[in-house]
Amino acid sequence: MIAKSLRDFRRSLIWWAIGISAFMTMYLGIYPSIRENPDLYGAQALAKFPGALRDLMGGLQDMTSGAGYLQSVVYQLFVPMLFAVCAMLVANRALAQPEEAGTLELVVTLPVARRRLLLERFAAFALGLLAVAVVTLLVTWALAEGVALGVGADRLIAAHIGVYLVGLFFGSLTLAAGAASGRRAPSLALAGVWAVLGYMVVTVGQNVEAVAWLKWLSPFHYYAAGRPLYQGLPVGDYLVLAGASAVLVLTAVLAFDRRDVGV
Repeated sequence: MIAKSLRDFRRSLIWWAIGISAFMTMYLGIYPSIRENPDLYGAQALAKFPGALRDLMGGLQDMTSGAGYLQSVVYQLFVPMLFAVCAMLVANRALAQPEEAGTLELVVTLPVARRRLLLERFAAFALGLLAVAVVTLLVTWALAEGVALGVGADRLIAAHIGVYLVGLFFGSLTLAAGAASGRRAPSLALAGVWAVLGYMVVTVGQNVEAVAWLKWLSPFHYYAAGRPLYQGLPVGDYLVLAGASAVLVLTAVLAFDRRDVGV
């Protein structure tokens, strides 16, 4: 079942790997020109940007340094969001999409336990997302070396593990919602709203006392708070993300095991 699910996901995963790699190539390719213009992109210049914009982009630190550029332009918003969207779309194909198409009803009549079916489809999703993460990490590392970014491979690996775990969380959330509802749109809506609001809470909402406490519910807090590009692997925060994904998968198993499956 894992191999079959991977075959079902492969086209989507390949295109996502190509797309994220193209994004990395485009943005890392212009870093040398950024580095050579500190008057436009240095810390003093970026301090003139509106506070809300700086918060939205994670503070907009000195973009002339390799770590500052990666943090502000690549790993703060765009790459984790791309991984989250990729994960949501692929995870939605594991249960909700085939149920709406009427094919899942036939699969559950086979002599395979529902729990095993869901766990194997989750495993295929997680492995497929991991393949995208590995490919894009290798592309990022090669580009970083090519433009003399000055960021060690260990820091790139730490940041990329984070974006993988963010994607895994939102994919698991989509899977759980699909297992409970059997519908694509509500599953994507739930995960999408959580992603947008979760990011807003830890950026522009961090200085608003009424909502700042919600950061503990946002996976982006556990991804970014440890500053992996500067401080290395934040083991504790990443374990929280992995644990939350495990809880969501368990929720998906329980919901799917008890629900009538039909079109």
